[in-house]
Amino acid sequence: MRNTISKYRTMLCALCCLCLMVQPVRASDLLIFAAASLKNALDELASLYEHKEGGEVAISYGGSSLLARQILAGAPADIYVSANPQWMDEVDQAGLLLANTRHDLVANNLVLVAAPSLDGVVEDLDDLLGILGDGRMAVGLLNAVPAGIYAKQALEHLGWLALLRPRLAQVDNVRNVLALVGRGEAKMGVVYESDLLASPDVRVLKRFSSNSHDPIIYPAALVAGARPEARLFLDLLKSQTGQEILARHGFVPMGQP
Repeated sequence: MRNTISKYRTMLCALCCLCLMVQPVRASDLLIFAAASLKNALDELASLYEHKEGGEVAISYGGSSLLARQILAGAPADIYVSANPQWMDEVDQAGLLLANTRHDLVANNLVLVAAPSLDGVVEDLDDLLGILGDGRMAVGLLNAVPAGIYAKQALEHLGWLALLRPRLAQVDNVRNVLALVGRGEAKMGVVYESDLLASPDVRVLKRFSSNSHDPIIYPAALVAGARPEARLFLDLLKSQTGQEILARHGFVPMGQP
């Protein structure tokens, strides 16, 4: 019996320590799941919302695929903003979006970047291999992360993927791609054009043509069970003010090239 009580005490102490370490989202917080590439823009919009409405906003950033899977598993998000329509479709088909709230917010472009110290531009595969040397190219997960899916399409379109595949460092979101290149852990990487404003540590080697990959569209929607105030934040994203802030952070308003 003493061993059992001791065991329970140990478990209880461990649980209490865990609770102290974890900082859960408060019940009063508006919880948004958003693609990592949106961080700078949504941080600004969240501050604006809190100033206007007085509410609290908590934003969980990550790869759109991971966030979608968390919602599918029951995570209590109020709003989901994806970096591609496909992962939003997954959530929608599971019946986890509020009807008639889905909206395409902005678009983006795809670029190949490297550290500023690397000279040259990439016009063809020989240019790329010359700059890459024995280094690695960072990309999002090719079959899951939207930036990786678009990168895969663009490299396949150019006929470069088969040769480059062994040299790819695949990571779980586009901001981690940016970080790897910025720290010099990858020679180059494929990111969104909007990411260039988030890091002074990279420069553009190549802009991929829009016909080399699917359109890069960011849909947003209310998740089933969202609190009423979530609609106010979604309306802010769609408003002229919201669109101007998103554009200032490098995103393209819908309907523009």
